[in-house]
Amino acid sequence: MGDSSLRPIELVWFKRDLRVSDHAPLAQAARHGPCLCLYVYEPQLLAHPTTAATHLAFINGALVALAQTLAALGGALVTRVGELPEVFDRIHAQRPIARLWSHEETGLGVTFARDRRVRAWAQAQGVEWIELPNHGVFRPHPTRDGWAARWRARMQAPLTASPPQIIAVTDIASAGLPTPAQLGLAGPPQPGAAVPGCHAGSALLTAFLTDRGRTYQGDIGSPERAWTASSRLSPYLAWGNLSVRQVYQATQARLAALRADPHADPQWARSLASFNKRLHWHCHFIQRLEDQPDLEHRNLSPACDGLRPERPDTALLDAWAHGQTGYPLVDACMRALQATGWINFRMRAMLMSFAAYHLWQHWEAPALHLARLFQDFEPGIHFSQAQMQAGTTGINAVRIYSPVKQVRDQDPDGAFIRRWCPELAQVPLDYLPRPETMPLALQQACGCRIGRDYPAPLVDNGQAWFTARRRMQALRAGGAARTEARTIYARHGSRR
Repeated sequence: MGDSSLRPIELVWFKRDLRVSDHAPLAQAARHGPCLCLYVYEPQLLAHPTTAATHLAFINGALVALAQTLAALGGALVTRVGELPEVFDRIHAQRPIARLWSHEETGLGVTFARDRRVRAWAQAQGVEWIELPNHGVFRPHPTRDGWAARWRARMQAPLTASPPQIIAVTDIASAGLPTPAQLGLAGPPQPGAAVPGCHAGSALLTAFLTDRGRTYQGDIGSPERAWTASSRLSPYLAWGNLSVRQVYQATQARLAALRADPHADPQWARSLASFNKRLHWHCHFIQRLEDQPDLEHRNLSPACDGLRPERPDTALLDAWAHGQTGYPLVDACMRALQATGWINFRMRAMLMSFAAYHLWQHWEAPALHLARLFQDFEPGIHFSQAQMQAGTTGINAVRIYSPVKQVRDQDPDGAFIRRWCPELAQVPLDYLPRPETMPLALQQACGCRIGRDYPAPLVDNGQAWFTARRRMQALRAGGAARTEARTIYARHGSRR
């Protein structure tokens, strides 16, 4: 059903919530009157150094699925290219906006500034802006005391039903789906990237809960086995094809069924309980950015200011970014990430740790590079984790991953390394963690000359590890760092 009258409209602003189910702003707007369902391609956000073609490709695919679902309910999706609130202002001049509906967004500094402009515009125009929570992040929340209980309560609240019908606004033109190239985003294809859309996400969730997830707890650290054993839901959560609450409740229902079945494999319950904890951590880290918006650029712990050079060493970071460090697992992970847009959590941590500790680089430049590769880039999680792995939060344990030990622990048969670093395919397993130690005759025999076919290590593993640890111990031993840690924990530390 369409609406072509001049009566005021309900504008539903889609951002990182590209779904119809469990979408409170859409459901409430549909009860009030004709709905303009709008997605805006914002030039400032497109130009941000975290944005890449892989993100736009996923967004566009999700928008196709969203448009189909809206159409089945009588609605329509409209897209525009432009800055906000200027896009809203042009629409408001054509069709008066009664209310602006959206989910709250915890994002980048550029989106935070945009939201302030939108709020000022709405107030000046007399447009009510109704922002509703998107997941388990609370605004405002000055202390973490009681946060976990509030999170559980929100996750257990009933899902918001899809509206039975949407009255579409039919006289507002749409920009269609501009390609990443048309929007100025060039980038290599990721043939192994996730298929976008709510249906694809729901199918992955079902497969994880009924088939793939049994070994989640034991296999999540392996770069080889995690491709199957992990949920692979992160891009669907990052772009809102699924809500965290939908995933949480589906997991809880499956857990309840498993616990009621005396013949169920106990490994299932352990794995899914572990997975549900990850959903808690998902919101925990986004809450950190909500409470500390400058986390994107500044050390959470000011005691870490000046710890590393502010100017990146481009030669070191270029080798790291292109999978040419001379450390096989680091290089294999980076190459897998470039091809697929995804790697498991432990390997993400190792990549960031290697850049921050072994190469002794400030976390911001490598974090920006990884953001452009991660199809599931979520600012709150991403920058929190970048700082955790660089040791600049002031409250988390310093973890310096040895890229040599991680080969033995996480890729003991070398299958992952051989897949993504084919120049190492014939290197004997005993030498795979450190191929530079092969005698020259063996290098020639297996067709892998170090320095020609595969690079020598950028840095010495042992020396880099001990130097970084000594520096971090000296920093943490200081009185200022200890005092600061108590303040940071009060505001950002996890509570049960």
